Amino acid sequence: MAASAGYERFLALHESGIFVMPNAWDGASALMCARAGFAAVGTSSYAIAAAMGVPDGRHAVSLAASIDNGVVMSRVSGLPVNGDLEDGFGPAPADCVATVEAAIAGGFGGLGIEDTTADPANPIHGFDDAVARVREAARVARGRIVLTGRTDNFLHGRRDLDDTIRRLVAFAEVGADVLYAPALPDMEAIGQVVRAVAPKPVNVLIGPGVQLEALAAAGVRRVSLGGALYRRAMGGLAEALVALNKGDIPGALQGAVPGATLFPG
Repeated sequence: MAASAGYERFLALHESGIFVMPNAWDGASALMCARAGFAAVGTSSYAIAAAMGVPDGRHAVSLAASIDNGVVMSRVSGLPVNGDLEDGFGPAPADCVATVEAAIAGGFGGLGIEDTTADPANPIHGFDDAVARVREAARVARGRIVLTGRTDNFLHGRRDLDDTIRRLVAFAEVGADVLYAPALPDMEAIGQVVRAVAPKPVNVLIGPGVQLEALAAAGVRRVSLGGALYRRAMGGLAEALVALNKGDIPGALQGAVPGATLFPG
């Protein structure tokens, strides 16, 4: 199968400076990202799982459902979509291959493969297994879809920067196009990661204290938001419900987006 729709557009975004890739969760949120002027959008496994009332990262949302979500986002927004496809939906390299193939068939511009296991008791794959999984994913992805190799050490309390960098360097060496370690502790750690995998681009998960100017100066190429926008939207819903419960109808409806604004006609 040929390269997925949006692959060239998405790849090009990583080649000239920094860009922000918001993470949406459905057609309407992806459309709003496009109308706000963003050039690409990511899915959010957290947001998809939360919207379905199931835990994230446990295979409670299927590969098919995750792909269908991204297909809708791409169709409605017209943007290249990067799939947050967790651990590749299985422990074996062959599972990662199947996930890459599904993302290509779905027209995604990119996807990520994590070194997570979906097992809370042992959340991170051993080094050799993690590298083997990315190697096989990269073999299939090359020239067809942008592959992000991701280690979730810091998200799971493994605050080992040396091991994190070792994994990212290995992912880069076996063919990952982009490298990503969410929840790095500070700008010094981010800079070390960027330097270690250069010239390949690095994605950083933005947080309240992170400044885009500092990330750009450190050489970061892509910034994502994970489930933050979904949680922000849920915060707005919570405020509206509090107002509604108090009988404050105007307060409950303040800031609501008109339906015709999203889907005119």
